[in-house]
Formats: sequence, structure tokens, C-alpha cells
Amino acid sequence: MAKVKKKTASSGDRELKRVDSVPNRNKSIITTIIIILSSIIAIIIAYQFRQSSSSSSVSHTIDANYQNILTENARVSQNSSHRHYTYPVLAYITPWNSRGYEMAKRFNSKFTHLSPVWYDLKSQQTSLVLEGRHNADKGWISELTKSGEALILPRVVLEAFPAELVRKKKLRNKAIDLIVTECKEMGYDGIVLESWSRWAAYGILHDPSMRNLALQFVKQLGEALHSISSKRNSEQQLQLVYVIGPPSSEKLQEHDFGPKDLETLSEAVDGFSLMTYDFSNPHKPGPNAPMKWIQIVLQLLLDTSGNRVKSLAPKILLGINFYGNDFSLSSDSGGGAIVGRDYLTLLEKHKPELQWDKNSGEHFFLYTDDKDIKHAVFYPSLKSISLRLEEALSWGCGISIWEIGQGLDYFFDLL
Repeated sequence: MAKVKKKTASSGDRELKRVDSVPNRNKSIITTIIIILSSIIAIIIAYQFRQSSSSSSVSHTIDANYQNILTENARVSQNSSHRHYTYPVLAYITPWNSRGYEMAKRFNSKFTHLSPVWYDLKSQQTSLVLEGRHNADKGWISELTKSGEALILPRVVLEAFPAELVRKKKLRNKAIDLIVTECKEMGYDGIVLESWSRWAAYGILHDPSMRNLALQFVKQLGEALHSISSKRNSEQQLQLVYVIGPPSSEKLQEHDFGPKDLETLSEAVDGFSLMTYDFSNPHKPGPNAPMKWIQIVLQLLLDTSGNRVKSLAPKILLGINFYGNDFSLSSDSGGGAIVGRDYLTLLEKHKPELQWDKNSGEHFFLYTDDKDIKHAVFYPSLKSISLRLEEALSWGCGISIWEIGQGLDYFFDLL
């Protein structure tokens, strides 16, 4: 390819030397080259457009009725390695759902980060212990690192007594040492840390001094991880992704994670896994993550007067659920989460009419069970996921998926 270009260039040089004698011939050559280049560019743009829009065009047809979903859900693009979403994509995998491990291997190239839910940091008398190494699957990790570039960041839940951990410097240092040591010994690329919701429940975030100590702990952990190089790539530091919950109302409360917290942790944290799901529950049946709610959450975090906060949008990993809910509409309420196989079973049994809720941007259907109790089922669809990807893209955010073993195969074509 390089030789052809070189030959063309030298030929062009010879023509330019004779520009006075053959001006018309020069003009013809230049015009021809421009036409050829324009055609090539047009072909490339058209191809890329078809690639990027193919998934979204499917979303308007397959989701139309249950027969299409049952027929098409397992069919995926032959080019399963092509990424449509260019910002970071973090995928959670749980030990109790082995399908997630398979999806991670099958669609490895779709993800930038994989987070197996393996670890808990707990109090043990006057010290701490990190539990969960028995969950770690070294064979699976080896397969992933050989076939793709996704970083492996296991999730660590901070279950230690919050007040003691935050107050005592010795315990904070111990926690950091346990986590860093585990990353070194197991060859991880960092961790995903979850602690904010527990700290809120224990009142840590209501006290300004305690809140400051809690934030300092997260910063200290991030700095410790950043001081160590990844075993896979010596030029890359270990990373810290921090899990944050969505604000509890349209106005930030004192225990909510807000723009100031985002800015405080921005240097030490590589990504913020935002849990924009579980909006509804059995006592308040409804959509899992209404679009309007998602927009409000992003506005509270990012739509501020400070340009610094807006520039941090790529570090926000907007939560997208791959699970759904089957709610009982009886006076006793009830129901709960369902995964892909449960959803397909319900479609086969009840052959329901799928409805699109414009307000929430989600599909749902109604059915009556064997005990004559009415149910409402909300489960992701290609259309609902596409809308959320478009919203994240408009802000310049990444995404985080809970969790990839719970979805349908063709969901991955959108990523």
C-alpha cells in the first residue's frame, strides 16, 4: 500500500515540473484524484453509518411483539467484537449466575472493564479481613486476558463497621493494604469499591467531619492503587471505580453523592458506577429506570455552573439494568427481579401484548397468573437500552451494566 502511494506521489511531482507545458493535463489529474478520494470517503462514511445504525434499526421491529423476541433474542451479529459504544463500558458478573462468565468471554471486546462480584471487607474483632478469594476464577481470568483487553476489577463491598473504619487511621491503612495486596497477588487491574450506601445508612455522611474522613479514605485508596503498575501492562496504573447511588430526590440531600463529592474524588477515582436502576419495588410497582429520572440524576451530578464538573462526564458510568421485574398487583403486593430466561418463559406461557410506556421509555406487559392475580412485568428491550445509550452518549458518559448474565444475547449487539 505504501509503495503505491510513493509511486503516485513521484508521478505527481513529474507532472508539476511540466506545469507550464501541460496545464490542462494537470488539472484533469487533480480533478480525477479528488473524485476518487471523495468516492472512497463517501463509501467509508456510509459503511460506518450502516454499522452504527444497524442495531438501533432492529430495535423498532424486534421489540414490537413477543413472537419476535422469542425468535430473535439469541441471534447476534457475526462480528461480535465490534464496539458501537465508544465510551467506557463496565460489566458486572455475579458468582450465582454463571451465564455472566460465559457472556464476558463471548463478548469480551465489547467491554473496557469487567467486575466480578467477589469480595467483602469485613470487621474481625479489632481488625479487618478481606473475604472472597475463593470466588476468584483464575482460569476464567486467564482466558479473558488472552482473548481481549478488558480490565479485570473485582468488586469489593465495604462491610466493616463504618464509624470505626472511618475514624481510625490504623484501620483505614489496614483496609487499603489488604486491597492493594490482593490486587498484586491476584494480578487484578484494580477494584470496584462499594461503600457509599452503607455509609449513608449508618449516618456517616450526615456528619461533615465524618463525611470528609470517608472521602479521604477513598482518595487514599485511589492514590495507593495508582502508585502500582498493572502486571499486564507496566505503563498502566491500577484503577479504582467507585459505586455511587442516585440522589434520592430532585434536590440533593446531605447524604447524597453530589457534584462537590465528584470533584473531590476526581483525581483519585477512575470511574463512578452510577446505580440508575431499582427505581421501583414490590411496594411501588413500575418501571425500573424511567428516562426522566435518569435525566434528573445526570443533571444533578453534571449540569452545574462549574465547567470542571461537566468535564468529568466521561468518568460517570451510567447504570443500565439487564434484569427486569415481575410485580404482583394484588393488595398484598409482591414479586421481584427476573432474568432473561424467566422473561422468555413468561412470554411463551402468556403470549402477552407488549406495551411501550413513553413516559418511562420502557416496555412492559400485563398477565394474570394461575391464582387469578394480575402482574406487571417490566424488562429491558432493544429500544429501551438504545434510549439509555443515546442519553449517556449525549452527556459523554460511559455505562455500567448490572449484570450481563441476566440479559438476552442480542442486547450485546447494541454495545
